[in-house]
Amino acid sequence: MLGTYATWAIAGFSTAGVIARPMRWPEWIWAVAGALLLILLGLMPLAAAGGAIAKGLDVYLFLIGMMLLSEAAREHGVFDWVAATAVNHARRSRARLFALVYATGIVVTTFMSNDATAVVLTPAVFAAARKAKADPLPLLFACALIANAASFVLPISNPANLVLYGGHMPPLGQWLRSFALPSLASIAVTFVVLRLIERKRLAGDCESDVARPALSTGGKVAAVGILLTAALLVTISALDRQLGLPTALAGLATAAGVSALARRSPMILARGVSWGVLPLVAGLFVLVEALDRTGVIGLVANALRNAAGEPRGVAAASGTILAFVSNLMNNLPAGLIASTAVAQAHPPRLVTDALLIGVDLGPNLSVTGSLATILWLQAIRREGEDVGFLAFLKIGAVAMPLALVAALGARLALG
Repeated sequence: MLGTYATWAIAGFSTAGVIARPMRWPEWIWAVAGALLLILLGLMPLAAAGGAIAKGLDVYLFLIGMMLLSEAAREHGVFDWVAATAVNHARRSRARLFALVYATGIVVTTFMSNDATAVVLTPAVFAAARKAKADPLPLLFACALIANAASFVLPISNPANLVLYGGHMPPLGQWLRSFALPSLASIAVTFVVLRLIERKRLAGDCESDVARPALSTGGKVAAVGILLTAALLVTISALDRQLGLPTALAGLATAAGVSALARRSPMILARGVSWGVLPLVAGLFVLVEALDRTGVIGLVANALRNAAGEPRGVAAASGTILAFVSNLMNNLPAGLIASTAVAQAHPPRLVTDALLIGVDLGPNLSVTGSLATILWLQAIRREGEDVGFLAFLKIGAVAMPLALVAALGARLALG
């Protein structure tokens, strides 16, 4: 029993470190430190830890591909080109620029995933704010919140969707019947709330008619690489295949192509990637496996088994609880726990769908609730901007609960 309590304590402190970042150390250090401590204390066999890390292979490959695509686009001016285009279409209106960013975020999240919105779109939005001489924070918050609010439009919109369903996604038609209306509710409510909260900073005019730099050949290749990757992901999702390897290959091919055209070593481009996200994810997988070995996931599964008698009530409660728990431990480990519990309990489909809405939308409450938001933080820090826990919470505490009620309500209404 002492080992169980020790495992819970280490997992809790590690997660707290990821959230709070004591001494401003990177998030991955705390996740990896917790995983190593479990192994060194004999609370987690080395073989079991290796197996847990291996479970995340598809996620690692997916992230590698997206980060390489983003860095290729950033280095070859794609973001500057997109930024100038957005600013000119805003026609001097900060509010219109905000709406353009939000709409673009919906498209990127839907067809490329919420991580792509964090990694690919955020730098372009920051560049747009700089060109427009507008306060960047409302636009950056739009990127962060839409990355989660639109992350259940399609199965590929969030890697957590793949995790929760254990790699066995529902057919696309069934998915849309279940989530089209809840997604619309989530997107609309989040937009209205964020627009109202940021109304003062969005008032007034911004710059327009800024010079749009011509895209280099490398920039065009990077842009085409992103578009082809989006089409590839939609196709592979429809075929119910894993997304990681194709995404990684697309990212590698794009990075190699633009580097060859620029006659530069691909290693120069690779050095610009935030590789720390990979050990972060690996550490979280180990922590979840350790929790599973203590029996805590079995307790969750037993609770879900009670859904047969009152599926609507259990769906509403479980989705809401998971939404808030995702902010206490990040939605990736929370989704892993929920996935394992669902595999053991086999609850009604309504309950599983509510859990997915909770794990996808819940992280809009806090700045470290999802991997996408952590990636978003890393992207804006690279540009010299930062958002603290409380600053994000002031917005998330209003936007997330209202959007969650709307999305869960829409799903429950569908039956």
